Amino acid sequence: MKYVALPEEKVRRLSFYLAMEEYVARHVDEDDSFFMWQVEPSVIFGRNQLIENEVNLDYCRANHIATFRRKSGGGCVYADMKNIMFSYITKEDNVSLTFSRYINMVVEVLHRLGVDARASGRNDIMIGDRKVSGSAFYHLPGRSIVHSTMLYDTDMRNMVGAITPTDEKLISKGVQSVRQHIALLKDHLSLSIDEFKDFVRHNLCDGETVLTETDVTGIEDIEREYLSQKFIYGNNPKYTVVKRHRLEGVGEFEVRMELHNNIVKDINLMGDYFITGDMDGQLLRPLRGLRLEREALEQVLPERLDEVVMNLRRDDFIGLLLCP
Repeated sequence: MKYVALPEEKVRRLSFYLAMEEYVARHVDEDDSFFMWQVEPSVIFGRNQLIENEVNLDYCRANHIATFRRKSGGGCVYADMKNIMFSYITKEDNVSLTFSRYINMVVEVLHRLGVDARASGRNDIMIGDRKVSGSAFYHLPGRSIVHSTMLYDTDMRNMVGAITPTDEKLISKGVQSVRQHIALLKDHLSLSIDEFKDFVRHNLCDGETVLTETDVTGIEDIEREYLSQKFIYGNNPKYTVVKRHRLEGVGEFEVRMELHNNIVKDINLMGDYFITGDMDGQLLRPLRGLRLEREALEQVLPERLDEVVMNLRRDDFIGLLLCP
């Protein structure tokens, strides 16, 4: 696996590194590529999440925390210079194999450092019963991209305040609660954050690809989409019905539908689930214009919805659409 380096080392906006993943996937001809990055305080929320549901915008503005949307699924994440973001780009197209291979590689590196880490759930790495890393992914033609957090250390107050109400008591309680559920690598290593990054790089990668200034310009061209208001805030259709539910092993769902005489005029599916196929073509488009009844749903929805959303079963999704 090759490490992808930039021609100039400096801290950039989070959106630049998301665009860099895309650029590497489209223009770097390696089977596997990897790079690490750090950003000033930022919140990044998933492709299918509503910013107003996930991000405390008032707190972010008051505390100079930038907000960005990514193209992968999953939940809302806070990042700052005290933790590290990993990006992995591969030609492997199978979602389960890609996730498993990547997470096992990272776990093995932690084991070499004497950290008792293990893979857990859909996308997490745990130390004991505490989370130290979470991952998300998405596809481009011929490529899979996985990116993940690695909590070396972090500003706990910002982590909680950026995604919870601004009430000081709630933030205080939230910090205490979150701290009980996350692990920080600084508590399990004698290495500094830069020493840890060097160790990861030299244990995961066997060479380096250095991008050029022309490549950087190409990345900045892609970045413009990530900075657009339409991409960040989305274009949400009007709705008359909202249904929320968590499906174990799949994620949180918020279904927003515009119904008229029980006919689905429009539908939007928000949440922290992971997309593995064509969400609009295979899942949403067949529902538009359909009567919201079990028999009709069973006729148009594919049998294997886990090929569209990771671990999603058709019966569970139909149950979600029909629940009171």
